[in-house]
Amino acid sequence: MIFSLLLVIFIILTPFQTAVDQRLNVLGAQTKLLTDDSAFKIILFGDSMTSFLGPSGDEILSNLKTYYPNSKIVIQNYGFGSKNILFAKEVLEKQTDYLGVKYPPLLQTNLDLLIIESFANNPLSEYPLEEGLKIQNRALDEIISKVHEVKPDIKIVFLATIAPSKTHFGEGSVELTPQKREEWVSERITYLKNHIEYANSHNIPLINVYEKSLKDGDGNKDFLNPGDNIHPSIEGIKFISAEVADFLHSNNLIN
Repeated sequence: MIFSLLLVIFIILTPFQTAVDQRLNVLGAQTKLLTDDSAFKIILFGDSMTSFLGPSGDEILSNLKTYYPNSKIVIQNYGFGSKNILFAKEVLEKQTDYLGVKYPPLLQTNLDLLIIESFANNPLSEYPLEEGLKIQNRALDEIISKVHEVKPDIKIVFLATIAPSKTHFGEGSVELTPQKREEWVSERITYLKNHIEYANSHNIPLINVYEKSLKDGDGNKDFLNPGDNIHPSIEGIKFISAEVADFLHSNNLIN
């Protein structure tokens, strides 16, 4: 009986521990590479939509390799699930523990380019929408100001990720009525568009994956993970990664 119980626990925990070990191994390797002055160093910063791009953004790196075959480029992913833009401010100066991995304060890393995603998939729903958007803007003000203060030479780029689907959002993971699903998606789109508007009004380079991912005015289901219809699918990851790499190259943001 005890043996059977221990076996069940082992089976349940092994995949989680394996994922944690992989994160630890990748983070350790990436942290070491971020100290390499000969490498161009990129940090992806966002919520779980960013986390899905992988600890070292392998698909982005693969695309970048076609443009820069002789360059050493390293990516470290600071994507944290279920975290909003207010949490993002803390990550700049505090160590972050996520899924058993300790991430050093972002501003203590040695980076050349910071890509900031919208965190729109975790909107500030506890506030009325208009107030939440103002808080989002103030948080972005503080983040940009702090980054420029501590790391004046790094480049900042905004990323607006793939569009959510008004008809399929959360299917397979969240119980939503059609009306509630549309409300949730509308709120997230509003925060996404506010992120886009902030970039445009502050002359911040913007990788607008959101608009390019739309199909007939809605999120493209091909780009959504069939398990939850929220996060990017494999095709979605490939699409985002190609857009990121193409934008960085066409705007001469890697040198």
